[in-house]
Amino acid sequence: MTIAFIGVGNIGFPMAQQLVAKGHQLVIHDLVREKAEPLLAEGALWASSPKEAARQADVVITSLPSPAHVRAVMEGMDGVLAGLRSGATWCEMSTTLINQLKRHAEEVARRGGTTLECPVTGGVKNAYKGKITIFVSGEKSVFEARRKVLGDIGEKLIFLGPLGTAMTAKLITNMLCFVHEQALGEGLMLGKKAGLDLPALLEAIQASYGASFVAEADSPKILEGIYNTTFPIAHACKDMMLTTQLADKMSVPLPLSKFVQAAMEKARERYGDDADCLSPVRMAEEDAGIPLRP
Repeated sequence: MTIAFIGVGNIGFPMAQQLVAKGHQLVIHDLVREKAEPLLAEGALWASSPKEAARQADVVITSLPSPAHVRAVMEGMDGVLAGLRSGATWCEMSTTLINQLKRHAEEVARRGGTTLECPVTGGVKNAYKGKITIFVSGEKSVFEARRKVLGDIGEKLIFLGPLGTAMTAKLITNMLCFVHEQALGEGLMLGKKAGLDLPALLEAIQASYGASFVAEADSPKILEGIYNTTFPIAHACKDMMLTTQLADKMSVPLPLSKFVQAAMEKARERYGDDADCLSPVRMAEEDAGIPLRP
């Protein structure tokens, strides 16, 4: 089976690497060829356009930063849709607009193909280990037909239903993560000001109802002042925007999430698009004058 992989950035690269390691023939396209060079050295092939990649593939995977990038890759004379083979499956692993995904899925179907929505969670480190979780939606029979490919990328596959449900679940999980990060930073600042030993406070948090995966994963970075990890604040703001837009469309109030979203946008303005998604905690430290180094 030949797989086209389009977008080998922070999360795309380790997912593509998992497929190469498991013996799949990969055809890769990215705006920056240098990103793909290590994979080409391992046997992957290069395609000069999304169309060229798609016309060679049984499965086309897109892993891209934003809805605009997805649109550019899918549409146009050199896009995936122009090269997609009948019987091929498009697996959309980007976090993007649900309506846009459904529109592209209709075009895929008109060309005799199928679509799976496959956003991922678990972080870049787990992607390199093949241990990320993949949320999947679409036709159940298509999922079963492509389960092996997805299982060679991630450790856990969760099928959620028709197209749109996987993306909604991904947006909710990201929203909870960003809200947890803000709350964690505030709790640590309160503890620091009150004179608590921060490692001991974190041990207490993790032994309580306040425990979370976010505290486990992010607190070491916060205590060391490491705000340069692999998920940029621009991507986090995009995900939060997609979440609140979806909520507004469905008339679901998200006051807490919108408060956190505003803090994230402020941190993005202060530190730039490439700053880490934990930058709101860094900003809160600076504004309050309470550094969180133990």
